[in-house]
Amino acid sequence: MKRAIELALTAKGHTNPNPLVGAVIVKDGRIIGEGCHQKYGGLHAERNAIKSLNESAKGATIYVTLEPCCHYGKQPPCTIAVVEAGINRVVIGSRDPNPLVSGKGTAYLREHGIEVIEDYLKDECDEINPVFFHYISNKEPYVALKYAMTADGRIATDKGSSKWITGEKARNHVQKLRSYYTGILAGIGTVLADDPLLTCRIEGGRNPVRIVMDSHLNIPLDSKLVRTTSEGPVIVACLDEYTNDNYLEKESEETFAHKTDNGMDHFSTDNDLISEDKLMKVAKLKELGVQVLGVKKEDNGKHIDVKDLLKKLGKMQIDGILVEGGGHINASFLKAGKVNKIYTFIGPKIVGGKGAFTPVGEMGIDEMSDSIRLSNPKVSSFDEDILIEYETYKPKTIRL
Repeated sequence: MKRAIELALTAKGHTNPNPLVGAVIVKDGRIIGEGCHQKYGGLHAERNAIKSLNESAKGATIYVTLEPCCHYGKQPPCTIAVVEAGINRVVIGSRDPNPLVSGKGTAYLREHGIEVIEDYLKDECDEINPVFFHYISNKEPYVALKYAMTADGRIATDKGSSKWITGEKARNHVQKLRSYYTGILAGIGTVLADDPLLTCRIEGGRNPVRIVMDSHLNIPLDSKLVRTTSEGPVIVACLDEYTNDNYLEKESEETFAHKTDNGMDHFSTDNDLISEDKLMKVAKLKELGVQVLGVKKEDNGKHIDVKDLLKKLGKMQIDGILVEGGGHINASFLKAGKVNKIYTFIGPKIVGGKGAFTPVGEMGIDEMSDSIRLSNPKVSSFDEDILIEYETYKPKTIRL
């Protein structure tokens, strides 16, 4: 099973939104076949392992990190392949939370006379698929925050200088994270300040879907993101009042058109003025290949609602996002309770300052007892830089 886990991890970043899965076939104490799910749309791990066989698998055992599928998707059911191969025992690590599979795969195998052992090295197998399990269970992306800060907790100097806090090896690891997560998200502040590409710059890597939180459509049409849609999808998330196709057809006391002093047409909904140039900008962005995603406004605020954004990204099969935003963006996800993991890179530098440019902006927390708790720290180093990975603390559910 440990070998199956190793195989599964070799495809990291290429199977989304499918899980990472590895399989090893053993007969008479020998490994006679092995494989993994190499990429989305390709053969599943069990079928790749069976395909690699140079001898009959009749009477063999297959170790697989996730319950074999029993439904038709982009590939036929793996349970059928296992039965047809003559395998008589299946050892499973993780149970599949997908309603199309959960319990049905093992039931099919047992109905065909195959011995099934479940939950073998379950924790280790579960650990390789946090994104998949979260996405399948919640229908929204797994969210990871990533930021780099100095040893005194600053993400930039008082003048805004931030390149580079960490060294080359640490930055290369960030590129691997970009390849792993389906989407990468930044705020409009980052886009205006740095004009980033947000692509993956390692050989064999995969460019993520690039997402910008831009409530009021301030993204420049000549920004690198807008000019590089051919390198990977770009989504600009803004207030949905700018993207409502039926907006101009609405006739009510809340929606009306009027002329301003300079003659420009404006439209008003709930007392917010929407200028014609915003509507034209939506059209221009779409023409340039950018997907403009309308999102509800947060309660009592002026910006898009994080929860609605994640719900809509989930419907687009974006199973996980790496958030590379500033303090305001990071705070908005934390306040919404939607952060699953945090990557904190710490560079061996001290810059001091007046207290601005911290990794997380205003949270409204006055008492330490109200702080957001983190858990399961994992520490690694890249030359003189340190990475601390945390999960956000979630109380364990006691099942009676």
